[in-house]
Parts: sequence; C-alpha cells; structure tokens
Amino acid sequence: MELILCKKRVTPETKKYKRGADMDRTRAEAVLEAVLFTMGESVEISRLADVIEEDVTTTEQILAEMAERYSREDRGIALTRLEDCVQLCTKSEMYEYLIKIAKAPRKMVLTDTVLETLSIIAYKQPVTRAEVERIRGVSCDHAINKLLEYDLITELGRLDAPGRPLLFGTTEQFLRSFGVESLEELPELNPVQLEEFKQQAEAEVQLQLDV
Repeated sequence: MELILCKKRVTPETKKYKRGADMDRTRAEAVLEAVLFTMGESVEISRLADVIEEDVTTTEQILAEMAERYSREDRGIALTRLEDCVQLCTKSEMYEYLIKIAKAPRKMVLTDTVLETLSIIAYKQPVTRAEVERIRGVSCDHAINKLLEYDLITELGRLDAPGRPLLFGTTEQFLRSFGVESLEELPELNPVQLEEFKQQAEAEVQLQLDV
C-alpha cells in the first residue's frame, strides 16, 4: 500500500495569519512602541496593523491598553489618538523638566482675534480667507498668518472658482493642542456664536479707528 503525504497549500493569507498568531501581545506592544518612538510623528493605525500583522480592530485594542497603562503607571509619555492615527507624545506636565535640558520652545499666544479666526476655520473647513473675513467682518490676514506659523491650520488646496482662492483647514497639531481626537469631538457652534464673532470684530475695527 502506497502512503501519499499531501502537503497543505500555504497561501500568503495563511502565512500572514500564522506570523500574526506567533507574535504575542507583549511583543506586539514592544514593536508598536518602537515604531512610534522612532517615527516621532503620528502613524496611521492601519499601517501599524500591517507591521504587527494583525487586523485594525485588534491593533486598536492593543493601543488602547498601552495608552491606559501609560496613564496608570504615571509615565512621562502618553499615547495620543488623532482621528485614524496615533502618536507617542511627552505628557504636558513634563514641560518644566524638559526645558532644563532642551531649549524652551517659543510660547504660542492665541489672542481673541486669532482664536476666533481659528474657531471659524475649524467649523467651516475647508474655507477660504474671504469666507472667514465675511463672517468676522474684518481682514484676517494677521490671524491666518499666525495660525499658519503655529501649525494650527494648513492650506488644503484651492477652490474651483474665479481666482482659485486658497482653502484652509486645521492640522493634527490643532487636535493635539486642544486635546481632541477628531473634529467630531468639537462642541457645536451655533449661529449666535458666529454673530458674536462678527460683533467682536466690528468692535476691533472701531477701536483701531479711535486710536
């Protein structure tokens, strides 16, 4: 009697599953931490999932456990979620210690004018400079330039209209600075608040005229 051994066909999907199964949770966390530390910027969760050869849902669970542990153990770092990305960041309460060894960064100063302009861009994005100025009722050149300098907003392209004006929107730095994971977490901005922005802008113009 002839004995025939049949070798199981191994597909790329099978290999991927086996490799993923071989990487235990502790190892996966170590790999994720190493990647995020080395990158020094936000990384898409889908890319991290490919690195540890897991699905996105499992990767999100691992990242959530890491973030909880960083917080519980009073570590100097934190895992910050920014929409579909995550980033390894230094906790803000460590700032006073960091400046003892590193050069103190220039402090970001947000005046009422700059903050109001940022609010309009955040809620209306993508939005043109002209639209922001229409809402506020005054020129926003200085405020927009400051927001670009602080990396809170960025150019998103140009509007398909006469003159092709620039479109502005918020950045990941905006999410980090205001402690939100996505734009969906921003509180609702009602028409009354927009009208207040316009009235305050008109008051600014009057103040400038009186000086």
